[in-house]
Amino acid sequence: MLGNWSFGDYFKKEAIAWAWELLVDKWGLNPDQLYATVFGGDDEDGLPVDEEAIELWKSETTIDHSHILKCGKKDNFWEMGDTGPCGPCSEIHIDLRSEEERKKVDGATLVNADDPRVMEIWNLVFIQFNRQSDGSLKTLPAQHVDTGMGFERVCAVLQGKTSNYDSDIFTPLLDKISELAGIKYSSSDSEKDIAVRVIADHIRAVAFSIADGASPGNDGRGYVIRRILRRAIRYGWDKLNFKEPFFYKLVDVLADQFKDVFPEMEAQKEYVINVIKSEEKSFLKTLGQGIQLFKEVSKGKEVISGDDAFKLHDTYGFPIDLTQLMAREEEIEVDEDRFNELMKEQKDRARAAGKFSVDQSGGGDWVLVNSKEVSETHFVGYDKLKVETQFASFRKEGKRFAFKLAKTPFYAESGGQVADTGLVTNGNEYIHVTDVQKVNGEFVHYSENLPDDLSGEWIAQVDTLRRQEIQKHHSATHLVHAVLREELGDHVAQKGSLVDDHHLRFDFSHFEAVTDEELKVIEQRVNEKIQENIPLDEQRSVPIEEAKEMGAMMLFGEKYGDEVRVITFDPEFSRELCGGTHVKATGEIGYFRFTQETSVAAGVRRIEAVCGKSADQLLRNEQSLLKEIKGVIGQSTDLVADIKKLQEEKKALEKELSAQNLQNTGAKLTELFSNPESLDGNITLVKGEIPGADMDVLKQLGYDALEKSSSNTVTVLGSKDEEEGKVYLMVSVTNDLIKEKGLKAGALVGQLGRLVGGGGGGQPSLATAGGRQPEKLEEALSKVNEIILNTI
Repeated sequence: MLGNWSFGDYFKKEAIAWAWELLVDKWGLNPDQLYATVFGGDDEDGLPVDEEAIELWKSETTIDHSHILKCGKKDNFWEMGDTGPCGPCSEIHIDLRSEEERKKVDGATLVNADDPRVMEIWNLVFIQFNRQSDGSLKTLPAQHVDTGMGFERVCAVLQGKTSNYDSDIFTPLLDKISELAGIKYSSSDSEKDIAVRVIADHIRAVAFSIADGASPGNDGRGYVIRRILRRAIRYGWDKLNFKEPFFYKLVDVLADQFKDVFPEMEAQKEYVINVIKSEEKSFLKTLGQGIQLFKEVSKGKEVISGDDAFKLHDTYGFPIDLTQLMAREEEIEVDEDRFNELMKEQKDRARAAGKFSVDQSGGGDWVLVNSKEVSETHFVGYDKLKVETQFASFRKEGKRFAFKLAKTPFYAESGGQVADTGLVTNGNEYIHVTDVQKVNGEFVHYSENLPDDLSGEWIAQVDTLRRQEIQKHHSATHLVHAVLREELGDHVAQKGSLVDDHHLRFDFSHFEAVTDEELKVIEQRVNEKIQENIPLDEQRSVPIEEAKEMGAMMLFGEKYGDEVRVITFDPEFSRELCGGTHVKATGEIGYFRFTQETSVAAGVRRIEAVCGKSADQLLRNEQSLLKEIKGVIGQSTDLVADIKKLQEEKKALEKELSAQNLQNTGAKLTELFSNPESLDGNITLVKGEIPGADMDVLKQLGYDALEKSSSNTVTVLGSKDEEEGKVYLMVSVTNDLIKEKGLKAGALVGQLGRLVGGGGGGQPSLATAGGRQPEKLEEALSKVNEIILNTI
């Protein structure tokens, strides 16, 4: 979906004019083929016809006036739900029929009539109201624009096609499906061509959902994905003779096509392929038998019984909507009510039989999945990122589930390194592991949801790409620690750390800030060690005394067991006790960059840095920024010098502007002094607005006023900044009035400040106030005389 938005800025006039300009003037669409629909009013809501939009279409565009059509609330009033922002809309439709067909039948009669050749391409929504909970409409204080344009539709139109599937957006997928099926796609309405289009559409929905973090499952969004996927597989089997997994083979095409605009697909490609392939294999085991059963139970019938539909679902994995689709193709019905009854009975039986569910696991004690609790999870994550395992136990903890596995590749958060994330799957269910913690020495995994049945064999799979980036940052931390000791001294000791897939943070003992020059040297030295591609030397189960003799770095205050793990990158450079995960050689880290150096506490400094993909992204961002700066500066042989010159020129101009402003305001003050007011009690009043003056300028003018007037004078000056919503006030009083009349600037300005939504104060001779209601400045100034006379 393409679109443009305005939040309280431009409204109907600009939205309509710009839409027409883009479609007709820029993209060259034939205006004779375009129609604009507008809101035709609604008696129930008491809303009139959107005459404003009609007149704007006539005045701001060259559209044929007969092509401006009034439509009802169903098509031309947009609402996000039962309550919330809403408003009339104006849709732009295009008639893609031939000129001859357009002459025979007026396109206006086919707008919003479900004719695929006369379709909406852009909806301009004018958000003017807020739907209240009682159904009434309240006008919004600011008006907004929210438009939506169909990307595929516009591409098809611009390419002279009458169907989205004929555009080059779908061509690579259609070609690949045709190639796999051994057929020639012809854009017809034949069963084979329809199947090709359905599969092309469904792979996009499924693959992008999985790449975004969703997974096929038996409930919620997971079941939506599974249903779409199985529908596509069935089309392949029944219409294109795909008897082996094929759907996953389309992911490569999709990833290559969208790598520039959705790089996540390329990054997650292998994972998406594996998930889809696993789903295909599982469903294909029963699909053929299920289709045969469908043919048997539907033969000669007008309705497929709920019992047969349930059997197709429960035994052969047919989602009910797939059964309904196949039934519609045979022009028969499905008893959905009976099917739903059987589904409910099945869920009740599952709970009664002891299968685990969200409702049953209310928290507290661990629920055993197997007959006995696993005493200790076997961690294999140093060597494997994917392993077969079983569930040992689980429990509910707040809004998420905790569970233990017999064997796990997932690293639990410790030693400053964040936990792994990933999946646990049995081919039908996908459990997203979002966190892993060590609790009393046991690996406890966390997930938002768990399926009912946790029995049997499962595959635990770590998010490989994320783990790789974490490892890079952890190994880089060891290199930094070693170089800091080399460059700053042996007093450097680790005081804390954080390592994740985006950055590293390292706290260390040091008595002063690390200078920019020192950071530059340390950064360069770390990168030299990366380029040396030093291999990892990992030693497990090393007796603690032996590790000490080896000279391994240990954290002060840390408790170690009798046996430890030692991580070494060159015995002469870095050797530490560490339980984290690391690269196989330093070259895998790629590139290292400091991002910040700060103080944490007295005698403790903190450095933050990035490496791997995060460092690459940092470099790209800097290059982009440099290019943008060059574009602003223009041709330059010395960019730094030119920027400094611009800064100096800016300061000079600001100084000149300030002097000019002071001169202008001084002239205004002189003008006010030439026309003073006389009040009872022999008081001279000088008051007025000084446009453009800020508080500092008003204060300076106050001092100038005291110099100009030797006696009996009150000066009141004000200014406002409507854009910022601010108002400034200044009052000065000569000494004689302070002594003889008891007039004090602080008291006077305080009363005035309250009138403009603020307050203030100061000395008896000069005081200032500020407020947030600039629209009340004139009113405040008009009451100065009254306030003074009431005070004396």
